[in-house]
Order: sequence, then C-alpha cells, then structure tokens
Amino acid sequence: MALAACTHQPQPPAPTPEQVRGTVQRLLPPSVGNRQGWATDIQTAFDTQGLEPTAQNLCSVIAVIEQESNFQVDPQVPGLGRIAREEIDRRAGRLHVPGFLVDAALAIKSPTGDTYAKRIAGARTERELSEAFEDFIGMVPLGQQLFGTLNPVHTAGPMQVAVAFAEQHARDYPYPRQGSIRQEVFSRRGGVYFGTAHLLGYPVNYPEPLYRFADFNAGHYASRNAAFQAALNRLVKARLTLDGDLIDYGSSTPGQTELAVRSLGSRLNMSDSAIRRALESGSEQGFEDTGVYRRVFDLADQVAGRPVPRAVLPGITLESPKITRHLTTAWFAKRVDERRARCVARE
Repeated sequence: MALAACTHQPQPPAPTPEQVRGTVQRLLPPSVGNRQGWATDIQTAFDTQGLEPTAQNLCSVIAVIEQESNFQVDPQVPGLGRIAREEIDRRAGRLHVPGFLVDAALAIKSPTGDTYAKRIAGARTERELSEAFEDFIGMVPLGQQLFGTLNPVHTAGPMQVAVAFAEQHARDYPYPRQGSIRQEVFSRRGGVYFGTAHLLGYPVNYPEPLYRFADFNAGHYASRNAAFQAALNRLVKARLTLDGDLIDYGSSTPGQTELAVRSLGSRLNMSDSAIRRALESGSEQGFEDTGVYRRVFDLADQVAGRPVPRAVLPGITLESPKITRHLTTAWFAKRVDERRARCVARE
C-alpha cells in the first residue's frame, strides 16, 4: 500500500488561461510590441487545439513566428510587386496570351480606384498582393484565364502558413470569420492559430523539436521520411535524395524511393502493390506501423550494426522568388531551433 501511494502522486493542476498568457509574455523576445495581444492569440490557439502549453511548445511557436516574420502580422517583402508581375507574365507565356492583352487587363481600374497594374506594382505585403489578385481574378476575364480560382499567394501571416492548409483545417476555428479563411490567415489571430496547428497539431516520435521545424518547412513527417530514405541508401545501390517524398504523385511511373523499396521486395516479402499502399501512408504517423517501415529499418540496423536514426533533416534547397540566397530546410530548422533555445532560457 505504501508503494502504491508513492507511485500515484497527484498531478499538478493545469495552468489557467491567465497563467498561460503570463508565461507567453515572459517568453516573448524583449523587442516584441503588443505582448498581451500575441499572448492572447497563442494561448487561444493552444487551448482550442488541446495542446499542452509547456515552455518547449510555447517557445516552438514563438521561434517560428520570430523566424518567419519577426512578429510582424503582415510583413513586407522586398520587390514583391516585381515578383508578382513576373509571375503574371510567366503564366501568360505558358498560356500563349499576348503581352499587350495582359497590359490592357492590368490597365483596368480596380475597386480601389487604382489600376490593377498600379496595385500589384505597389504591393508591399502579401496581404495587399493577395487582395489585388482576388479582385483581378474575380472581376477581369483575363484574370480567370490566367489564374482560375488559384490566387498565386500561397502562404500568409506571421507564421507564413499555407492558405490551403488553413482552409483544410478551419472546422474548429474559434473566431467569428471576417471574410474568407484566406483573409483570416493574414490576421494575427488566424496566422497564429493555423501556424500552431501546422507546427504542433500532429503526433510525432521525434527526439527533439528540431525535426518539427524541418517538417514545418518541408511538410509533415518529412524528417521521418528522409530518415527512411537514408536507411534505404544503406541497402540499395541507388543514392536517394533525402527529400521526404516517398511517392511521386506527379508521374504515372514509380518514383526513385518506391523503386528502391521494390528492389528489396524479396527481402521484405512484400508485393509491389503492398509496398505502394504502405508508401501512400507516408504523410501519416501510421506509416511507422507498416511492414515496409519496420522491415527496412530492421535491415538497415543490421547493416549498420546499430540503430540508425529515425529522423533526419531533409536535404531540400528552398526555392521561391522571395529567396535571394542559397537556403535549405536544414538551415531553416536550425535557425528556428536556436531561437527556441533562447526563448526557453527566458523562462
């Protein structure tokens, strides 16, 4: 009875919302303005999504916000108007739309009174650019031809979360919408809510937050999948790129990772179709429960004579018109992790 009493200690009560907001304000970098507003939005995101407000988790969100926007709700992007016009011309070229027609369409006055050309050229933030494109797509016939319903501004807000992700995870959004989900992502509350969901709202078995930061940049489970590809490299002659992509969805033929696994079919005792089904779960935690995952790592452990890593930083070069330097997912993850460590030290 004494032993049982020792092993069932009462758990401390969960922190109140006020306590969580106070903790966030202490953890924020000293230079952040409107600390109460940021703390409220972060606390609401954690509470709504049922996330544990530990210092590590809170600092992970804070670190991503600091890296992506330095706590600017709608950060400015140098040369954004030029980038946007180049995208318009590129799409027009693919569709064989003459340049004079593009110029004529952009010369039309928008609802603000300015021409679309002027609004796009003068855009300083992604929100301004997105609003200009939404008007252009909705009101100018050529806008539909060039972009359909696809606004070319894909990421938004203080955490630079993908608009498509937000639209797919809007069911439990705790705030009354003031427009579309796209517009909400550009707000502080919406950007924090959906960015937190993308960063922490899925289960992982990673040994440290570093790999979540890589996933935030490269896609959920990219670090785990890159480790799977690294394990395959120990077993096959081909040298796979550690990009975390297990299936080549853009092609009717199997990709390099799938072909590498198929070459082990006899050792795995699995058919090509069974291998395909397993790899298709690569965007889920359940991939770790498949025979393909377990057997490949078992074989790799045997070859290495020790357990090989189950998480590896993906080897992806970041490509975007907004990026002017050679940057990688690993660089992003390490920079965010450094910020997380500094945040935890402020606890």
